[in-house]
Amino acid sequence: MLRFRTVVAALPLALALPACSLRMQPAEKPRPNIAVLPLPPPKPPRIYRLESLDTLVQVPGRVLRIYPAARPVYERLSSPAWVAAKPASAEEEDSFLDFAAEERRHLAKAGPRALRTGRVLHLRPTAAPEVRLTNNPAEDEHNIAYEYLAALPEIRQWLLSVHLYEGGYYLLIDQRTGKRTQLMAPPVIAPDGRHFVCGNSDVLARFEPSGLQLWSLDEGAVRLLWERQTEWGCTQPRWLDNKTILFEQDFFEKGDVDTRVVRLKVVP
Repeated sequence: MLRFRTVVAALPLALALPACSLRMQPAEKPRPNIAVLPLPPPKPPRIYRLESLDTLVQVPGRVLRIYPAARPVYERLSSPAWVAAKPASAEEEDSFLDFAAEERRHLAKAGPRALRTGRVLHLRPTAAPEVRLTNNPAEDEHNIAYEYLAALPEIRQWLLSVHLYEGGYYLLIDQRTGKRTQLMAPPVIAPDGRHFVCGNSDVLARFEPSGLQLWSLDEGAVRLLWERQTEWGCTQPRWLDNKTILFEQDFFEKGDVDTRVVRLKVVP
């Protein structure tokens, strides 16, 4: 009987011990004379640690910083209709490369001052003689084709794509004077109409220069402010405001082209 009472009396204490041991653990303390080193900060993804992608030297003594940007913000920004997106399928690629069919659609909206007869593209400025641009379908380096893309009333220019035997460029024709301005890519005009940028990317084939141009529109005259050819490419720049652009920055990484969205202030 005594043994049974002893067991019964001891049972609550035995049941309580595990709970006490779980709830009342002593606080851990560093041992004397042993330094506790702080944990290192987490490393960002490698593409954001490539220093060559983070700067753009504008002029000697001035460096523009390039910062990571959020893709959802970039996707909400508008892109001009004449800035063609990259084809996503073989069917789109065939349509993308059918310059003649694309041009017919564009010329149908151009009015009487822009038209094509055979190989010749006719553009009629208001204060200068007619501009005639003739295609040459040679199977060598003399091959050239002029494709009409759009009229840009904001800057009073016609926009053309010039296709060469390898690569190509873009051309503005002033709708008043007929003056020609060569661009590395289609213009993307700032909201206030005072500047436009041209960004190009050909980091894989390298038939065309990769980089960025900034142009001004002082009293309607087109003027190049600065141009930089880069190891990385600038695809589809879009204006965040009148001074800042977001764009897809293409770079060659581990045998392939990778892309990130970045932000760059191009106008001081």
